[in-house]
Amino acid sequence: MKVVAIIQARCGSTRFPNKVFADLCGKPFIWHVVNRLKHACSLNHIVLATTESPLDDKLYNWAKENGVDVFRGSESNVLNRYYEAANYSKADVIVRITADDPFKEPLLIDEAVNKLQEKKYDFVCNNCPPSYPEGLDIEVFTKETLDREERFSTSDFEREHVTQYIYRNPEQFKMFNLSNNKNLSYLRWTVDTEKDFQMVTRIYLSLYKNDSEIFHMDDILQLLKEHPEIENINSDVARSEMYKSV
Repeated sequence: MKVVAIIQARCGSTRFPNKVFADLCGKPFIWHVVNRLKHACSLNHIVLATTESPLDDKLYNWAKENGVDVFRGSESNVLNRYYEAANYSKADVIVRITADDPFKEPLLIDEAVNKLQEKKYDFVCNNCPPSYPEGLDIEVFTKETLDREERFSTSDFEREHVTQYIYRNPEQFKMFNLSNNKNLSYLRWTVDTEKDFQMVTRIYLSLYKNDSEIFHMDDILQLLKEHPEIENINSDVARSEMYKSV
């Protein structure tokens, strides 16, 4: 069974243009997203799914130059881009990754993939309800589940946000939500704005060591305990809908 992480990424962000190439400890932001995934034992392959827009030629070329498999698809219909990228990579199980999240936790990815395979779930996540920091979201689903989404998702919202058909129709899927032993969903560890990036930079400057060794969620939590001011850097940035109520 082939498990593929599909990273949705583009250069045309409105709130923080070209953030995928923002310098983070001497490397492009997107490099760190990819590098962390390489530490997940459950993954067989990683694909960068970008758009056919000329704006993303630079991202496509970066992937090619750095040995990262890359697929180009629709800019607005992200669900179809995922569907076609999954077909392209011959994926049996898909791990959805957004290029906004430079702290993705390989241990969580492995836990979710193993749960899906062992219990034969259609969809495993950790944000329904959320109990992990925003930015450590995990969504793992079978190719059959993605096929069903591609067939039945009709609204623009569902097409833009990939997994919303599942959340809106839970009775159609065998689902499981991973819960943390402590609710940390008040923490924002994703990058949509320059304030978010300033917070991420502070953490990387403190914890990042080299290409082959990564830091984990517990390391970040310990740093925030010692330096609570870091957490406040982006505390006023608007949350995503899923985290607004927490």
